[in-house]
Amino acid sequence: MFVTRFAPSPTGPLHLGHAYSAILAHDMARAAGGLFLLRMEDTDLERSKPEYDALIQEDLAWLGLTWDGPILRQSEHIARYNDCLETLVPKSLLYPCSCTRSDIRAALAAPQEGVAFSVYPGTCRHRTLASRQPGDALRLNLAAALDALSTANLSFQDTGPVHKGTHQIDRDQALARIGDVVLSRKGEDIVAYFLAAALDDAQQRVTHVIRGEDLFDFTPVQVILQHLFGLPTPVYHHHRLIRDDQGKRLAKRDDARAISKYRGEGATPADIRRMVGLPER
Repeated sequence: MFVTRFAPSPTGPLHLGHAYSAILAHDMARAAGGLFLLRMEDTDLERSKPEYDALIQEDLAWLGLTWDGPILRQSEHIARYNDCLETLVPKSLLYPCSCTRSDIRAALAAPQEGVAFSVYPGTCRHRTLASRQPGDALRLNLAAALDALSTANLSFQDTGPVHKGTHQIDRDQALARIGDVVLSRKGEDIVAYFLAAALDDAQQRVTHVIRGEDLFDFTPVQVILQHLFGLPTPVYHHHRLIRDDQGKRLAKRDDARAISKYRGEGATPADIRRMVGLPER
């Protein structure tokens, strides 16, 4: 069965870009007779707010979108993510990192368009897990992880218009462009966006991940993690982004394009579909 999800972070109102992604995923799922799931990626406990969670649900319902089953909130599953991380300990694939708090928090967040991975120089790679202190992060030793896997089998399919085709993950490119990513931070119950998303896609049996092209560069990390945890790799569909008049990607600070604002001004769901270039239902 075709299963997809819409997974916003409740840190602000939905804008036109979110509407496009949610409608596209919903329509593809319904056309295939499949499931459309709603997930709240709320592991950033400082910025995630219940009022935004409620507003997201209101906006989606107003757009005419329905989701199947209960909403999965990642903040309720931190223990599960950490339990999965523990399975990597005997494989010697993790090491503690005591680099600056701001750098670690930035590394844990979801990516933004035009912001590439900040490849970690390996400052703490010599450390053992026995030396881990409160506040330390856990990093993946990417070279060791790739050595443990067969890179010949590391690939993913993309059906989107931007990156359509089969994408092989090259070891040297992964080391040069990704590096030793942060997976969690001890004492703050924070896990990386791409770790939680990879684990939840498997937990929810997601077969197709439909999301913006700004997340394409993070896909190899998720595929590597899927293989390390013995999880299936879904089909990816990275779609175009909705941009402002200057060609910039919309962000949550773009309140002028918030769905709730359009609603308040008397727009209809059909108007939103036209604005983002999707056919009316």
